[in-house]
Amino acid sequence: MTRVGFVGVGSQGGPMARRIIDAGFPTTLWARSTESLEPYAGTAATFATTPEELGAASDVLCLCVVDDADVDEVLRGPHGALSGIRDGATVVIHSTVHPSTCTQLQHDFPSISVVDAPVSGGGHKAEARELLVMVGGPTDVVEHCRPIFETYGNPVLHIGPLGAGQEAKVLNNAVFAAQLEIALEAFDVAATRQLDRDAVAKILAIGSGRSYAAEIVAGMGFNLDGLAPVAGALLAKDVGILVDQGGAPRSPLVIAADAALARMGVARPNLPRAAP
Repeated sequence: MTRVGFVGVGSQGGPMARRIIDAGFPTTLWARSTESLEPYAGTAATFATTPEELGAASDVLCLCVVDDADVDEVLRGPHGALSGIRDGATVVIHSTVHPSTCTQLQHDFPSISVVDAPVSGGGHKAEARELLVMVGGPTDVVEHCRPIFETYGNPVLHIGPLGAGQEAKVLNNAVFAAQLEIALEAFDVAATRQLDRDAVAKILAIGSGRSYAAEIVAGMGFNLDGLAPVAGALLAKDVGILVDQGGAPRSPLVIAADAALARMGVARPNLPRAAP
């Protein structure tokens, strides 16, 4: 079977790695902290001691780390995973990063294949094999990886060429950020008109204006205080990527997303990365 390597066994990546192991794929894990690997003791997984060793053990190497810098740190350099990986292997970027991070990686390492496959749904969806997986890359490479993706993902959607998965993911997150602002405004109007906000929340959960963002806002006490430290910086990064990829800064989508980010005390960064 295809040998799978996995990096990033946190709250999102951990359940993904578990599903791959449970499906019977020969799996090798690596983490900066050995404590992170303790939950996998007694499983069929093996542990690499270095990224280079992980690369050598992988036909398909999956990364579910935080950001672009983490991707580069794991893969590049004289002792990075790509120093040990075989020609013809595949690297899968599950992290939400700039599309140019993926295309530059393919440009710099033409002997491997790169696929971007950011995910949405959280660890509980991975455990249930219901994670949304948005994939960019050549069709033959994506299809080779699909059995791995389907251990934790449904649906697994091939969006287009390399980088397309990232573009779809940041667009999704920008829409979510914009809907947070719209939901907050709706609840503000409800309060001004002395409407029962809990009842309005139920209407927005089942009516024609139904909104997942409204459910989040209502569940957090009709503010974003609880969401800001968890997702504020990540949403700001993704909206920044959307604008850098050609999203109009004064479009209604970006204006609403920026307003939600402002409520969380963050601003989208300028994230230009030169494409190869």
